Amino acid sequence: MNSIVSAKNTDRKGRWRNKTVAFRMSEEESKVLDSLVKMSGLSKQDYLVDRALQQTVVVKGTPKVYHNLREEAEKILIQLEELKNTKADPGDLLETIRYLTAVLDGFKNIKE
Repeated sequence: MNSIVSAKNTDRKGRWRNKTVAFRMSEEESKVLDSLVKMSGLSKQDYLVDRALQQTVVVKGTPKVYHNLREEAEKILIQLEELKNTKADPGDLLETIRYLTAVLDGFKNIKE
């Protein structure tokens, strides 16, 4: 009986990652997570590992990250304009704004 064994895969730091961690999220939570990951410029795996281990997520200023941040800011502007005339809870939007602001502050510190 032949058994197919997948090759060992290591990450960019040479670590063999063979453990799978999975959990469920609501649609809204998943959208917020996807937004945060996109703004970070990291893979979802790297972002979640850093956050789960309470490590600082380091965002590298690349053209792609800049584009993603700009795109998120435009989405926020549209949502804020829609909220003007409603009494909706802006909870998720506020969390995205806080993260976007922290990332942009990090860029400001790099230039100084």
